[in-house]
Amino acid sequence: MTLTRGWCRWQAVAPSWTPPRKQAPSHAREVAFIGGTTSTPHPPAAPAYSEEMHDNRDEIRDFLISRRARITPQQAGLAPGSRRRVPGLRREEVAVLAGVSTDWYIRLEKGHISGVSEDVLNAVARALQLDEAECAHLFDLARAAGTGPRTRPVRRPAATVRPGLQRMLDAMSDAPAIIRNGRMDILAANRLGRAMYRPVYDGAPKPAGQAGTGPGTRPANIARFQFLDPAGPGFFPDWDTAADITVALLRTEAGRDPYNKDLTDLIGELSTRSDDFRTRWAAHNVRLHHAGTKTFHHPAIGDLTLDYESIDLHADLGLNLTVYTAAPDTPSHDALRLLASWAATPDAHRSGGRR
Repeated sequence: MTLTRGWCRWQAVAPSWTPPRKQAPSHAREVAFIGGTTSTPHPPAAPAYSEEMHDNRDEIRDFLISRRARITPQQAGLAPGSRRRVPGLRREEVAVLAGVSTDWYIRLEKGHISGVSEDVLNAVARALQLDEAECAHLFDLARAAGTGPRTRPVRRPAATVRPGLQRMLDAMSDAPAIIRNGRMDILAANRLGRAMYRPVYDGAPKPAGQAGTGPGTRPANIARFQFLDPAGPGFFPDWDTAADITVALLRTEAGRDPYNKDLTDLIGELSTRSDDFRTRWAAHNVRLHHAGTKTFHHPAIGDLTLDYESIDLHADLGLNLTVYTAAPDTPSHDALRLLASWAATPDAHRSGGRR
């Protein structure tokens, strides 16, 4: 069986959505609509991934539990019943909504997802009201379930960018642009991109006696800067939202490539050193990142509110191009011009130039 990632045969539903007509066994329907004693636990803090893990059952279990816990019976079109200890759905209720047996869904929630058909995964996604990113994540988990560290297909993003991509970046003279990988390393940028992300570059560890981004330098990493660098909260004025997005992107990438050692090492480092990261990681939120607006506070320029477009580079597996622009006749548009002027000064190229 081949699972098609990022595709679900359904769309996000409104609160008026009604359960499917397929009948489940009568005893399961009675439990679902009258109530029972089964309770839904809160999602536990998930352990960091490791290369030694031979399956992803814990990840599947925690993801499904977290999605089930957030849906109330009323949102699913069910009667709340009695003796309900938590607001989320019970396993029996999810089984009814998905049109499968309770025993089968319990087994699925324990992580036994390998070999499950697309139709069944779509039914579970519909029952749990998963959005596009969550549905894609469920399919990623299902595909990875039967792929251990020794048998998985090779899927390794490039560690560097092609010269043609760098030329493309350099041709963008009026907009900051960067290319990053799934673990949030900035692998390439144009002049404005390097200037805008100067604090992130400054925070990247460098070998003794070196500066900048030359050989032997660990790539500037947005997630590490955001959670571990004291300058992170100042650079991202809406830090909570930015942190939520970063963790959701890392969680999405971990579902795509669960045995990527560089990624798991980063997640382990952030989980160990940051309570804020660890709490967000345990929420199992995922995200598709295509377009939106971000705010920055540049130490040399000031506040910037920029629109961004984020595009996966399909010819370069695992790499993403993000371009930032500002609406005309706005303070941020003027600030980008100031950033371009600053980028031509020695301060823009001097490591450790925070102000």
